[in-house]
Amino acid sequence: MGRLFGTDGVRGLANGDIITVELSVGLAQSAATVLGESARANGRRPLAVVARDPRVSGEFIASAVAAGLASSGVDVYDAGVLPTPAAAFLIADIGADFGVMVSASHNAAPDNGIKFFAAGGRKLADEVEDRIEAALAGPHVRPTGADVGRIRRFADAEDRYLVHLLGALPHRLDGLHIVLDCAHGAAAGVSPQVFTDAGARVTVMGAEPDGININDGVGSTHLDGLAAAVLAHGADLGIAHDGDADRCLAVDHNGRVIDGDRIMAVLALALRARGELVDDTLVATVMSNLGLRLAMAEHGIRMLETKVGDRYVLEAINEHGLALGGEQSGHIIFSRHATTGDGILTGLQLAAEVARTGRSLAELADVITVLPQLLVNVKGVDRAGLADDEGVAAAVRLAEEELGHTGRVLLRPSGTEPLVRVMVEAADEPTAQRIAHHLADVVRERLPLG
Repeated sequence: MGRLFGTDGVRGLANGDIITVELSVGLAQSAATVLGESARANGRRPLAVVARDPRVSGEFIASAVAAGLASSGVDVYDAGVLPTPAAAFLIADIGADFGVMVSASHNAAPDNGIKFFAAGGRKLADEVEDRIEAALAGPHVRPTGADVGRIRRFADAEDRYLVHLLGALPHRLDGLHIVLDCAHGAAAGVSPQVFTDAGARVTVMGAEPDGININDGVGSTHLDGLAAAVLAHGADLGIAHDGDADRCLAVDHNGRVIDGDRIMAVLALALRARGELVDDTLVATVMSNLGLRLAMAEHGIRMLETKVGDRYVLEAINEHGLALGGEQSGHIIFSRHATTGDGILTGLQLAAEVARTGRSLAELADVITVLPQLLVNVKGVDRAGLADDEGVAAAVRLAEEELGHTGRVLLRPSGTEPLVRVMVEAADEPTAQRIAHHLADVVRERLPLG
C-alpha cells in the first residue's frame, strides 16, 4: 500500500477500503499523539476543532474522529456542518492546537475524506502527515478517568465565521443581485446569510443538502444551472461553491463562466488598487492560462508559478510573504484573511469589486484574453521516463519555437495514474489542437509501457 495521505488529506469511498470507522478512530488517535504533543509538553490538555460537510457519511466519520480524539485526552469542539475554510479560521480564532475537517470537497456523495489542520489553521507539512501515518501503529495516548477528553458543541462557530467574513469585506454589496449556488454543501447555511448581510439581493440554489445530493449536478463543477439562473433572474452575477466551499467560480450577467484565472486577475488588480498586493505579485500554478500571465505583465504585476495544487500555491505565498494566489479551479487564497482557499471569501471580494467600481463582472474579467488551451491525457505510457526522453524534449522544443510568444507547451506526468498530461495553449484553437495531438502521438511512441 502506498502513502495514505494524498494531496489533500485522506480520501476515498466512505465505508469502503480506506475511509472506515476504524481508520477514522485510528487517525484521530494518531493525530492526538503527534499534533497534541506540544500542548502536553506544556502541561495543557490539547484542544481540537472538528467540522464536516453535510454528506451522510460525515455523521459517523466525524463522530468516530471525535471519539478517537477524546479517547486520547483531547478536548473537542464539534462545529458541525461548516465550510473547510471556516474550520481553518476557527482553529486560529480560538487558539486550538489542531483541527479536523471531514469532507471530500467536490467529489460525489459516496466519497469522504479526513483532513487535518495544524495550530493557526494551517495545512500540515508532508513530514507531519507521515508522522501521523506512522503513529497508526501505536502506541497511542490512553488516559483514564478525568483525563479523557470532553466533546462539546461549538455553539457560535458559524456566527464567528460570519463576523470574520464581513470584517474582511472591502465594500458593501448594496444594489447587486447575486445568484448563489451552494452545491447542496457546507456553504448552504453560511453563504446566503453573509451575502445578504453584506447588502446583496440574493437568489439561492443548491442550498437544500440531504446528505446525498452534495455536488449532484450543482456547484462549481456544474455551472450550466447557475448560468441559466443568472439569465432567468436578470442577476448581476452568479457565484458557485463546491461541496466544502473552499472553491469559487463565477458567472457574469451574460451567463459566461468566469474561471479562477479571470477571478485572480480581477482580484489582483483590486488588491493593488488598495495597496494590498504585496510586491505586486500574484501566485498561480503552471496550469494557469498564458492570457493571465500576459495581462498581469501588461499591468506591471509579477507572476510566481508553482506546481499544480493549492498547497503549493500556499507554500509560495507563505515563503515570500505574499497576499494572493490561486488556481484555475477556483481555489483562491487571501493570506491576509485566510490560511486556505475560501470560496465564500472569494465570492464576496469579487462582488465587492463589482460594487466598488460600478462595472459589470463581464467588463472586469475582460482584463485578460484567455488563449485556447487544450489538455490531452495520454494513457498507458511510462510517465517516469518523461523527464529523460530526448525525443519528447526535441518535439517540445520544436512546438515552442513554432508558438513563440503566442503560446505555451506543458508536459507533466500524472501523480496518480500511468499517464502524461499534454497541455498546449495557442493563439487559435486549430493550432492548439494540432500541436497537442502531435505531442501526444510522440509521447505514445516514445514512452510505451512494458
